[in-house]
Amino acid sequence: MKMIEMLVKVFTFFRDGFTQMTVGRTLWKIIFIKFFVMFAVLEVFFFPNYLETNFETDKQRGDYVLEQLTRTSATN
Repeated sequence: MKMIEMLVKVFTFFRDGFTQMTVGRTLWKIIFIKFFVMFAVLEVFFFPNYLETNFETDKQRGDYVLEQLTRTSATN
């Protein structure tokens, strides 16, 4: 069996399966809504841009990140 024929069979299998779904469409909608909430909404409220708010220039941000990455564990 050629690789292209196998890929075509896999594609048609999934295409036919997704077109005949009834409950699955609702479940996929719920999954996409959850992803939107997790990545778009929660990121705004719980993960503020610390570097953007506390430093004015890219040089200051870079120096801070370098300092945090190269700091030894004894000073943590």
